[in-house]
Amino acid sequence: MANNEDVFKKIVSHAKEYGFIFPSSEIYDGLAAVYDYGQLGVELKNNIKQYWWKSMVQYHENIVGIDSAIFMHPKIWKASGHVDAFNDPLIDNKDSKKRYRADVLIEDHIAKIEDKIRKEVEKAAKRFENFDEAMFRSTNARVLEQQAKIDDITHRYSEAMNANDLEAVRQLILDLGIVCPISGTRNWTEVRQFNLMFATQMGSVADGADTIYLRPETAQGIFVNFLNVQKSGRMKIPFGIAQIGKAFRNEIVARQFIFRMREFEQMEMQFFVRPGEELKWFEYWKETRRKWHLALGISEKKYRFHDHEKLAHYANAATDIEFEFPFGFKELEGIHSRTNFDLSRHSEFSGKKLQYFDPELNESYTPYVIETSIGLDRTFLAIFSYAYHEETLEDGSQRVVLKIPTILAPYKAAVLPLVKKDGLPEKAQQIVDSLKYDYMVQYDEKDAIGRRYRRQDAIGTPFCITVDNQTLANGTVTVRERDTMQQERIPAENLNAYLHGKIQPLSH
Repeated sequence: MANNEDVFKKIVSHAKEYGFIFPSSEIYDGLAAVYDYGQLGVELKNNIKQYWWKSMVQYHENIVGIDSAIFMHPKIWKASGHVDAFNDPLIDNKDSKKRYRADVLIEDHIAKIEDKIRKEVEKAAKRFENFDEAMFRSTNARVLEQQAKIDDITHRYSEAMNANDLEAVRQLILDLGIVCPISGTRNWTEVRQFNLMFATQMGSVADGADTIYLRPETAQGIFVNFLNVQKSGRMKIPFGIAQIGKAFRNEIVARQFIFRMREFEQMEMQFFVRPGEELKWFEYWKETRRKWHLALGISEKKYRFHDHEKLAHYANAATDIEFEFPFGFKELEGIHSRTNFDLSRHSEFSGKKLQYFDPELNESYTPYVIETSIGLDRTFLAIFSYAYHEETLEDGSQRVVLKIPTILAPYKAAVLPLVKKDGLPEKAQQIVDSLKYDYMVQYDEKDAIGRRYRRQDAIGTPFCITVDNQTLANGTVTVRERDTMQQERIPAENLNAYLHGKIQPLSH
């Protein structure tokens, strides 16, 4: 576990050192749980957005996109349930004066138990030559005992939250012997609910201003525009509306770098279907989204589905796609069958009928909705942390390399003149000019060529193009591939076609 923590610290440090992510307002000592994307981070982030948007909107004829406003009518959040129910259970330690989310304390306790199970499995793997993990898990008494503990904790917490019994949540924390990480004591206060929405005022005079909220999710902007999109786009059920946008939550316990922030970005799609067909489409989107993630080239072992036992008030089915970050498996994407809750509630609160007339059935109904919602920042962190590698080469030297999927890499190629003389910089700049209209390309002439290769490895550039005296003689350049470090010589005039062949859209 400590090793994973050390790796995570290196990842956070690497992200800052190479211009991917900076602490926001750092010269003023920062702003907790708020981050700025640097010059390389914004490129990777935009590439992830484009990858999602193309797969969700461009490749589907029945899905369109919108961009709804961050400020929305306050009644929207009353209708959606956020005003009354968008709360986190908080608990304070009387000795350290620190405040924690009760569910996070319990999650961390479960993670420690899961770590024990993982160590048992790893021990068994070393002992048995023909090792079957599934068989071991089903027969090993210690593993079964630990798993039973997890099941009991999960059940008790779900029951307490379903009954809104905050005292039972506190008692569970006490029974588990959970201590404050700062004080090391169990001197806990009662558990209280805290609404996560940021409130502000809209109006020219404070006394006459209306209280509105920064949106805590992007989904409601899609629901309130359902009729606008359906009618103007002449959309037929089933169809989807996609959106990428900022959301804001006043997280009391924001942590783990960009995994949990107060200002974050979501990529969501709401898919409207006939009542009674929602579970069929729920399974369809589970599989479709699974393929999307695997198309990134990340090992399938890094993902798992987690079906919800406790369903949100609007859902009749829900699952999370979890990713194994350096700090354990955590939610990356949610897939929910939201029934017709949202459109029905907005119809009730607005007085407008949000229904669809189905010409095939010759009837009107309120559509059911399947939601896919993925955190852009969490996806960035998943890709970045998986891509980070420290390698020892055959000659004993070390390198840090970001093996980012080629199509997502901030720069697709770097053009490097071998030396800063003999007309090589001028020739290299000509190559940059020939490529820059199709690809993000970086020019670099500082330091020895080996150091420049290492720098490009560290920022995830898939190809380095070296210009040397032979380039001037016969028009060929050396292309070095990031992951294998293999080199080949090709005509400079073929570079555009070469890169096009190597940088293909991910299939899914």
